[in-house]
Amino acid sequence: MKAFMTNGTAEFLKKLRDKHQEIEFYLMTSSSGALAYYEGVNKNVFSAGRGYEVLIQTGKLQEEGYVVMNNIPVTDDGKAPFEDRFKNRKNAVDNMPGFQAFRFLRPQKGNTYVVMTQWRSVSDFENWKESEQFKKAHKDQATKPPAYFADRPFITAYKMLVEDEEETE
Repeated sequence: MKAFMTNGTAEFLKKLRDKHQEIEFYLMTSSSGALAYYEGVNKNVFSAGRGYEVLIQTGKLQEEGYVVMNNIPVTDDGKAPFEDRFKNRKNAVDNMPGFQAFRFLRPQKGNTYVVMTQWRSVSDFENWKESEQFKKAHKDQATKPPAYFADRPFITAYKMLVEDEEETE
């Protein structure tokens, strides 16, 4: 399965969604702008979007919630061990309260993978970060990043754009 995303203003992305009503878009906002995401076998409808292969998916994306994307640049030589690490993951996050969806995305171009989780709320995500399951899943990473990281990973976080809330603001 493929996934696609692009950034822009909320107004621009809503126009894209309205133009392509056959696609189920997920619109998200953050302090730095907005993001549109969709998945399926459709081609990329974004002129400046990013395409991904969905390697792992659990849960169903929801119209409401909090999305965290861990953007991880990986060296060419490191792609296979990096993917294997996720394919062998224990799925502990899937059983956490407030968990909604998980996607492990391989870039079609470039080297930045995306590990995306969706949560019911910010506090559910924070509870995951404080959990023993999180500590086990991320042990050894605090001391030294894996050799297959091409650059420092970075996190982007979004709240799902809820039309009713937006109209009252």
